[in-house]
Amino acid sequence: MDPYRLVDADALSLAATLRASQSCALGTLTDGAPVVSRAACLWVAGVGLTLLVSSLSDHAKSLRADPRCSALLGDPGTKGDPLTHPRLTVRGRAAVCAKDELRTEWLKQRPKTKLYFDFADFAVWRIEVDDALLNGGFGKAYRLSPEDLERA
Repeated sequence: MDPYRLVDADALSLAATLRASQSCALGTLTDGAPVVSRAACLWVAGVGLTLLVSSLSDHAKSLRADPRCSALLGDPGTKGDPLTHPRLTVRGRAAVCAKDELRTEWLKQRPKTKLYFDFADFAVWRIEVDDALLNGGFGKAYRLSPEDLERA
C-alpha cells in the first residue's frame, strides 16, 4: 500500500508556504555517518533551494566530501503535538553556486544575512533536488518531484 497521496493543489500550496522557511535542518554525511545542523536557506525562483554556509563549518566540509544531503523545512510551532505540524524534506546533492548572482535576492529576502553574507568564508550552495517528502499532518503525506516544487 502506497502511503503517499497524489499531489494536488493543497499539497502545492503547503509546499509553497514551507519553501518560505528562513532556515532548515541540514542533513549531511561525515565519514559515512549522518549529521544534522541548522543552515540559513532561501528558495530562489528558477534556481531552487539555496543555503548560506560558512566554509569553516563541519557541514560545509561534509558537503565538499559528499554532496548528498537533505534539508528539513518547517517549524513545529509552540503549541500542540510537533508531529502534527507540516514539514518538507528535500533530498538531493549540493554544489557551490555563484554567490554574487544571488546576493541581491538573498539580501532582499533575508536582510539579516547582510551581517555575514559578504564574509569571505561564506558561500551559497544550491541543492539539486532528487525528490521531496511533504508531510502536511496525520494522513497527509506526498512525494514531490523537482517539477512539483518549482510549480509550488
